[in-house]
Amino acid sequence: MRATPEASQDDGDGRPEPVMRTGYALDGDGSCIAKARHHAVAFLDQADGDHRLAVSARARDLTQLVVSELVTNALKYAPGPVLMELRINTQAVDVVVWDSDPTVPAARSANPDRVGQHGLEIVKAIAEALVVEQQPVGKRITARIPLSDTPTATPQPPA
Repeated sequence: MRATPEASQDDGDGRPEPVMRTGYALDGDGSCIAKARHHAVAFLDQADGDHRLAVSARARDLTQLVVSELVTNALKYAPGPVLMELRINTQAVDVVVWDSDPTVPAARSANPDRVGQHGLEIVKAIAEALVVEQQPVGKRITARIPLSDTPTATPQPPA
């Protein structure tokens, strides 16, 4: 799916509107997580090619990691479909994952002896901002990854 370009402008809160956005319905089969990462890389490549947005190697790697963790959690804990939206502006990429389970996840306290269940901890540690919103059906989780190697001093919550 090709990303849709949008006019870039300030939305009144100092945060630029997305330059591009795209969405994907993920089918939940065994290759779904890899496909989601592939979509993220293609989206970032298109942002660079079409809009000359400088996406650092760090931002590219972190975006793939966040996509992998959020989609994995959605597939593991929520029945039904999973939707992923990617939005990018001149400063950051937002990874948005919607699933049908309304339960708000909570990162567990750090425990080096625990095997697994570190996904949300990882996302919280690397994202500039993380927002979980309950929806009329399910929930939406948005993680913001800065495009530069140097995160901004005052992170803004995702739109």
